[in-house]
Parts: sequence; structure tokens; C-alpha cells
Amino acid sequence: MAIPDFQSIMRPLLVVLSDGQVRSVQTIRETLAQQFGLTEEELAERLPSDRDLLYRNRVGWALTHLKGAAVIESPQRGVYRITERGARVLMDTPDSERVDLRVLRAFGEYRQFRSHGGDNTSTTMTPPEVTEPTAGTPSERMEWAWRELRAALAADVLDRVREQTPDFFELAVLDVLQAIGYGGSREDSAQRLGRSGDGGVDGVIREDKLGLDLIYVQAKRWANTVGRPDIQQFVGALNGQLASKGVFITTSNFTREAREFADAVNPRVILVDGKQLAELMIDHDVGVTVETTYRIRRVDLDYFGVEDAPASEPTTESVFDKLAGLGRGILEWPDYVNKGAVPI
Repeated sequence: MAIPDFQSIMRPLLVVLSDGQVRSVQTIRETLAQQFGLTEEELAERLPSDRDLLYRNRVGWALTHLKGAAVIESPQRGVYRITERGARVLMDTPDSERVDLRVLRAFGEYRQFRSHGGDNTSTTMTPPEVTEPTAGTPSERMEWAWRELRAALAADVLDRVREQTPDFFELAVLDVLQAIGYGGSREDSAQRLGRSGDGGVDGVIREDKLGLDLIYVQAKRWANTVGRPDIQQFVGALNGQLASKGVFITTSNFTREAREFADAVNPRVILVDGKQLAELMIDHDVGVTVETTYRIRRVDLDYFGVEDAPASEPTTESVFDKLAGLGRGILEWPDYVNKGAVPI
């Protein structure tokens, strides 16, 4: 049989994990390949970009979406198991129907995962609905593909940050602030504190190269939501330093009460949650690198002496295919996943 699209892989993948045991990505791929009856030629088929194997890529994207909906979880890098929600999805979905994006969109965590920068101010909020332009223009499909790749990258970056030590996290936070434009080099503009006697402040960074003002930083690599008492304690530390500005950065989220308190308090405190931190790391090239660049060209009307003519459609060869042919259910699982995120 032909290699199934990544949405058609989702239900069989959940069935493989339905016994609750932890399995590696390699084991999952091998088990599914046997169930699908894939040949050696099919397993060797590559993406149009030639950057990855088609089957491996589709299984990877199935895992990414299922994890985004919290129907599977990854207790450690490169291994997965089904969650209680995943078991309910299998039970509630008839065997004749597939588990696909339509099913996953019923869960708020998945809509938040797909919202690409949505606000995480409350765990009770309703994230925006996300749809795919399956019948849109090539430009629309490219935009959707870019958003999809960015969301997967942000989730992977945040997972990796959470796996690091507190010391690494504090230094990474200073790297992000320096990359945004505060101060000069880290040696000149950023200082990590995070020791006894620091008054509850993890670091300090100059607001500008001259050091006319200082910004104090609190970095918390937490799994639990940060509440108002934590922000109050940070404000007390700022007052002890006679500071006028502070940034509180966490890998988790803030409660609504914490955000309201930070908005009203003096000295001024900016809150950055895990999702925002991942977005900042991507935007300012901290912990990420450019893998591929696509250049979209159009006809140069000035060259042909044409005036007041509408711009033509991009003239690339199969732009849609270069972003992995979403209309055919293909989307390239980012190469950064294959370069260390999971065992190959």
C-alpha cells in the first residue's frame, strides 16, 4: 500500500501505544510499517525536497500533533506513551473513523498549540479556532506551512529549555535579553546572580550600552503556574535593590492575578511565559539556526515596461511541493527533530 498521510497515521499510532507502555520512535515506526505492509522501496521514498524520508517524516508529524493535543506524552526525549485522554479518544472514535486534526481541535491545548503566539494568560481561556487553507492559494498554503513549522519549532525549543539545568536556563534568559538589544556583549552588559544573598534576583542586565539603567531578572524553570505571591516576592526584591524595572521569565505560565498585579505595580515588571520565551528565542536566533531559505519571485514589471498591471502569481517551481505538499497531506517534520530531538 502507499504510505498513509500523517493524519491517517494518527489512529494506528494511538493503537500501538494503547497498552500504556513507553515506546521509542524507532519502535513505533517499525511497528506501523509492518501494519501498513510498506515495502523497502516505499520506506526509502524521500520528500520532494530530498531532506528526509517520507515515511519517517509523516510519522514524526503525527507524533507532533498528537502530543500537541495531549493525547500522547513524552516522558523523556524520543519516547512516547498514550495519556488518559488518548485512551478516551480511541474509545470514543469508531474504528471506521480516523483520528485527525478535526478530532484534535476539540481540545483547548491543541488549539493553543496551533495558535502560533496566542496569549497564555490563563489556563481557563478558550484559544482561537485554527483551520487549514486546504483549498487556498499557494501563498495561503505557504503561510499556513510556515506557521505550522514555527509552532513545532517553538514547542521543541521550550521542551529542550525545560530539560536543562537551572544554571543553563538563567544564562539562556540573559542571552535572550542581550539578543533583543539590551546592553552590549554578555560579558559587558549581563551579570548572572542567582546565589545566596542576591535578594531573590537571578541576573541583571544593562538597559543600554552605557548602563544608564539596569533591568533585574528573575528566571524560573518551573512546571507549575506562577502566581501572584511569586510576583510580589520579586517586587520586594526589586525594592531591595532600589530597582525601577524587572523581568520575570518562566518556562510555564502566569495566573491572571499575577499578570494583573504586575500591570499595576511599581516598579514596572514585565512577565514572559514559556511560549513567549520560545518565540523570542526563535525571533532572535537564540538556540536555533536557519535550516532552509525559500525565495519567492514574481515578474519584474519594470523590466518589461508594464505599468499598472496586477502582480502575477509566484513563478517558483511547485512552491507548494517545496513546503511538503500540504494539500496531499504531507508536511515535512523539521530537520532539527531528526538532528537530535529523537533517536533515528
